[in-house]
Amino acid sequence: KFDFLGLKTLTVINKTEKLVKKKDTAFRIDKISYDDQNVFKTLSKGHTIGLFQLESSGMKDALVNMKPTHLEDIIALVALYRPGPMSNIPIYNDCKNGKKEPDYIHPLLEEILKPTYGVIIYQEQVMQIAQKLSGFTAGEADILRKAIGKKKRSEVEKQKERFINGAVKNGIAKDVAAGIFLKIEPFAEYGFNKSHAAAYAIIAYQTAYLKTYYQNEFLAASMTMDISNHKKLSEFYEEINRLKTNVVRPNINTCYPEFKYDGDKFYYALGAIKNVGIDAL
Repeated sequence: KFDFLGLKTLTVINKTEKLVKKKDTAFRIDKISYDDQNVFKTLSKGHTIGLFQLESSGMKDALVNMKPTHLEDIIALVALYRPGPMSNIPIYNDCKNGKKEPDYIHPLLEEILKPTYGVIIYQEQVMQIAQKLSGFTAGEADILRKAIGKKKRSEVEKQKERFINGAVKNGIAKDVAAGIFLKIEPFAEYGFNKSHAAAYAIIAYQTAYLKTYYQNEFLAASMTMDISNHKKLSEFYEEINRLKTNVVRPNINTCYPEFKYDGDKFYYALGAIKNVGIDAL
């Protein structure tokens, strides 16, 4: 299965890259490090205005409490920040920061659940558990995932029996196997596809990287993409003021149709002026 999504964030990243290349010709977004702790510090401080998937107040609070240090943390947060699994964000954060011990449900599952501190987040983890504990093939594990996700009760009961019998064959007591199934079932109902979350997390990280190292170019590109959205522009403008950027107010002799950062000056776009800018065309 493939999802093809049109994201304006990709255009923001592309526009930012072009602006950055005017002063650093060697810069390429596809060559950045995904383990840059300065980027994670930006996220941990909650400076998320303009960042893909991460700029809501709830996301901001989650990041401040999480204090992410790896891309895996962003992948997990993208997957968890939905109704239902959202309640597991505090558990993930507490385990990550050493306030709570992770619960791996069973010793055999530690390797699968260690990256997410014992919290089952991804559909892939549900499938791995079925394979590891009960000897499911990859195809059978996917049938289990679908049955639980779609809440097909009769099919779930059939898969439960298969799960328990497979676990017993692997030397796990029947009541323990039944208990494990009861624990993974709620997670499997809203498990998120990790490959989807990872793709989103990479784009989110790229925007965070640009904001950390090239904040003015990034904000100029972001504001140009939202040039007709005056509510959004005011949010970005507050961020520019927080960063104490030297802003050139709209002036027909010096400014441009789009937002632009050149030298040490941020030029406000003529096209963003209400009633006479892009909207008037």
